[in-house]
Amino acid sequence: MIMGNLKPAWLEALYAQKFFVGCSYHENAKKNEKNICCLDCCTSICPHCLPSHRFHRLLQVRRYVYHDVVRLEDLHKLIDCSNVQPYTINSAKVVFIKKRPQNRQFKGSGNYCTSCDRSLQEPFIHCSLGCKVDFVLKHYKDLSSYLRTCKSLQLNSDFLIPQEMMGDDEMTRSTIVDCDEPMSSSSGSENMSMACTEIVRKKRSGWNVCARSMSNKVSHEDMATGMSRRKGIPHRSPLC
Repeated sequence: MIMGNLKPAWLEALYAQKFFVGCSYHENAKKNEKNICCLDCCTSICPHCLPSHRFHRLLQVRRYVYHDVVRLEDLHKLIDCSNVQPYTINSAKVVFIKKRPQNRQFKGSGNYCTSCDRSLQEPFIHCSLGCKVDFVLKHYKDLSSYLRTCKSLQLNSDFLIPQEMMGDDEMTRSTIVDCDEPMSSSSGSENMSMACTEIVRKKRSGWNVCARSMSNKVSHEDMATGMSRRKGIPHRSPLC
């Protein structure tokens, strides 16, 4: 049981380990990219390392727009992922592992990430798993109610093929998942998730009012400018 603000070792490893780099134990082997996280050993491994970890909990890591992602179905067995915006890649829902800060902060109307200020769809308030974990630890100091017991986690049938790094053009072919499927969660974590949403909505209310006021101000100024414009007196060209 994880108490206080401590994170489980597998979660720390998921953040700290490097993926999609060559495996030092299988340098001469083909497809030796480390795209698997062994949750029991808390390390990243390549497909050639699987015989030594065949009885361990294994989590496949994929690559999406130069960021590490994992399948929502697999991650949801380990931790509550509600309020984290998923994306659809190859007919599978995935979530980002680490934060993705933006250069420009989003302060307009709508949802944005609690940590990165990234624009999100309703009703999501976290753009990645890391953002949600930081938010929960900051406001509740306890992550235990979000963790789930998972004694077995196997790879999918396509785990032998390391995922190639996807370019930015993949974003145009992917679709953002709407909130059409309720995520199951324990009563404690569900109540805390609702409380998290309420905190964020109260925090945003001031910015939303300010954004609407600025919009109204611009609209009135544009109307006044348009009303002040008059056509000039037409002049007929002189006859030759």
